[in-house]
Amino acid sequence: MRIDDMKNPSDPEFFKLLTGSFKRLLGRPLVEKERGPEWLYGDAPSIILAHNTDADPVFVYGNVAAQKLFGYSWNEVRILNSRLSAGPAERGERQRLLDAVSENGFIQNYRGLRVRKDGSKFWMEDGIVWQLRDEHGHDHGQAATFSKWTDV
Repeated sequence: MRIDDMKNPSDPEFFKLLTGSFKRLLGRPLVEKERGPEWLYGDAPSIILAHNTDADPVFVYGNVAAQKLFGYSWNEVRILNSRLSAGPAERGERQRLLDAVSENGFIQNYRGLRVRKDGSKFWMEDGIVWQLRDEHGHDHGQAATFSKWTDV
């Protein structure tokens, strides 16, 4: 699967990669068994974002909750370099997080300062960031989820 080519935000193959990698790495499900890709994209209250493996990664997925929080549409999210989700002063810390996730597979209880399209900032809290690793051990990017945030 090439996640860069995904056009449908409810793509079942991407959903399988997203939820399967989470379960393999964290040992628990990302979503309840009866929930599917449409629910995760459109109705999930938690923020879900994912970026590809480019040297300067680009978001390939942001559910509706993420779009509302960050202020970007689906089409805007899909062309946004993920580093721009953090302000210039926070990008070094964000990169250290992503490097740790690459090394360890995932990080839990993450808290980081993030920036919206309009420039306003918020703290993402109790975040989980994990490798989008398929059942064959190939990495396709990284994903994050969080359900708590505090405006700055």
